[in-house]
Amino acid sequence: MRHIEIHKTHRIGWLRAAVLGANDGIVSTASLVLGVAAAGASSESILIAGVAGLVAGAMSMAAGEYVSVSSQSDTEHADLDRERRELADDPEHEHAELAAIYVGRGLDAGLASNVATQLMAHDALGAHARDELGISETLTARPIQAALASAGTFSIGAVLPLLVVFLVPVSALMWAVSGSSLLFLALLGALAARAGGAPVMTSATRVTFWGALAMGLTAGVGALFGVVA
Repeated sequence: MRHIEIHKTHRIGWLRAAVLGANDGIVSTASLVLGVAAAGASSESILIAGVAGLVAGAMSMAAGEYVSVSSQSDTEHADLDRERRELADDPEHEHAELAAIYVGRGLDAGLASNVATQLMAHDALGAHARDELGISETLTARPIQAALASAGTFSIGAVLPLLVVFLVPVSALMWAVSGSSLLFLALLGALAARAGGAPVMTSATRVTFWGALAMGLTAGVGALFGVVA
């Protein structure tokens, strides 16, 4: 009987960036809107602040993801270059190093040596990258993918509270934005959990809690400055 296993790890790169972007889009924009609204601003001013936050946030997320993931990619390439040189200069030592890794994972010395020999004959750099450095095709850094996923989902997340601002009068804005944003966050946590194969309730609760905390603190700051003004 044929058995097909479906794993989720190939989604880690873009899923992490997408969830981070959408979460930040909802939380930062809703928090900004609540803070400005709590200070007593008009609906036009609140909307302008929210749109400015969307543009600035999307660009910031794209730049931040690209720079940080590029740093990871640079490190991976530097390690691979070093490993390539070591394989050329001292293949016997690299063979022993790889065999020792397999012994540590439970193989006897003879079998570990045979495995190392065959894997190095097939793809020496790939074997060392995977088993010594922990670098694989599935988990390798992809800066452009991360930047686009993060910026795109940030924009989508930020649009949600802005739609509420556009549709709801100022008198009901605080409750409408906070309530709808918490709902959006719970849905985001559930969708992310489903995509990654994680527990839905745990993910939804975690995302909603931290979003509520951020919005509450920002609204408090806005109310404080509104009173002082």
